Parts: sequence; C-alpha cells; structure tokens
Amino acid sequence: MKSFASYLRVIAITSIVFIAAEYLIDSGEKPAFIEYPMVSVFILLFAIILIGIEIMVGSMNSLADAIMTEDQKKAIELKRAKARKNAWYLKLEKRLTKAQPIEAEGEIILDHNYDGIRELDNSLPPWWVYGFYISIVFAVIYLAKYHIFDGNTQAEEYEQAMAKAKIEIEEYKRTAKDLIDANTVELLTEASDLNAGKSIFQTNCVACHMADGGGGIGPNLTDEYWILGGGIKNVFRTISEGGRDGKGMVAWKQSLKPSEVAQVASYVLSLEGTTPANPKAPEGEIWTPEEE
Repeated sequence: MKSFASYLRVIAITSIVFIAAEYLIDSGEKPAFIEYPMVSVFILLFAIILIGIEIMVGSMNSLADAIMTEDQKKAIELKRAKARKNAWYLKLEKRLTKAQPIEAEGEIILDHNYDGIRELDNSLPPWWVYGFYISIVFAVIYLAKYHIFDGNTQAEEYEQAMAKAKIEIEEYKRTAKDLIDANTVELLTEASDLNAGKSIFQTNCVACHMADGGGGIGPNLTDEYWILGGGIKNVFRTISEGGRDGKGMVAWKQSLKPSEVAQVASYVLSLEGTTPANPKAPEGEIWTPEEE
C-alpha cells in the first residue's frame, strides 16, 4: 500500500467492524474480543483481507499508470483536479463560511494597514450568524420563563428530579428480584415460586435434608425448631451466608441468585407441619414469628 489514504481506509473500516461487534454481541461486562476470542480472529482476518485488497488495487493502478500515454495521464489528472475542486465538503465549507477564495481577496481588501497587515472584508460566517440569532431567541425565552412567569428555580428543579429518581429507583427495586437481601426479602406464596424453590431444593439440598425435608446430615425442616432462627429473613440469611462455622451448611450465595435463595427459602418454610417418612429429632429452639 503506497498511499497513506490506504492505511486510513483499512484502519477506519476495521474500526467500524470492531465497534459494530461490541454493540451487536452481548458479552456482558467484558469486551467482545476478550469474551469471545473468535471475534478477534475474525477482525484480524478481515483487516488482512482489506490490506490484500488495497495492495491489489494499488498494483492495478501502478500497472495502469505504466501503460498510459502522457496525454491520458494529463487528462486523468485534470479530471481528478476538477473532482477535488467540486468536492461536496468544499461546497459545504463555502456555504458555511461564505469566505472568498484566495484569488478574489483583492476585491474585498480594505484600506486598513498596520505594519504591513491588511484586513479583508469577508462576510460573517452563516453558522455564526444563525447561532447568534438562536442565542437571542433562547435568551428571550429564558428571561420570560424564569424572570417573568416565575419558572422553577434550580433548587426546585433539583428537588423534582430527585423525587422522580426516587420513584424510579423504587420501581426498579420492585421489579429487580435479584436486588433483595436478608433485610428486604419477603415470603413467596405463588405456586410458580414454590415450584421453582422445590426444584432448587431437590437439586441441592436433599443430600443433607432428604427429599421430604425430614433431615439427615442436616436438621429436620418440617418441625418448629430452628438452630439459626426461622422465618423468611433468617432462613434466607442461613441459605445465603451458610450455617455455623465448621459444622453448618455451606454458603449458597455464590451458586444461587438472591431470587433463587428467596424461592428455596420460601419452599423450606412451606415444609413446616408436613409429615416426613423418617423425621430427625428436633434441633435448636422453638421459633415464633415475633422473634424475627
């Protein structure tokens, strides 16, 4: 690739592909090219293909230049110069600035002369003029709203924004089930939640508590005795943080989501009063709801 523009094209197109991959591929908190190594391989191969295309195009242009006559080269260069002169960005620049070309500066030069420095009488750039008009309109509206019609002050707007944000946060907490903890968890009574809790219990808990909750290595979950306290908050905390050091249940907070802990805790509480096949002797103390 002989020209600097070729390098820029390769970098620009590769960057667009890279950014598109980051937006289109769900890779969680990690960048897509780290989470999925194949993305890096694809982007690398894509860049190599682009470089190959640029080399081929450059070689073809060099070959075409070699077989062209001088008249053909001059005609092509004249055509390119005309295209550059009529480029859209140059037309846009002229509309935005209304500046006179260097060749016409003699027509707008003023008599002011200071140490050889002369002044041109260029028109004000349209973007600046319209921006100035817009600022005037904005100032009039602002003056009318806040100084004539008693619009909200910054402090009032801040309080309104904070109140709105508080409502949105509460709504988010209400719908985001995995934000719950031992202090905010509530007993779940819906059949879908209890069935989900039962499934989690059968997968993770039957080895120690038996399928019917009668107890084995772990305590009986069907009686009213609790080692670390009953009720949804205490059971949630025990499942999440684990039991007694050295001889209690392991902490499940790394394996289960808070919503799943709430489901299995609610299912465990639903076992109280049932009749297991081989109930283990009571352990701990009788717990009443008032103690939670």
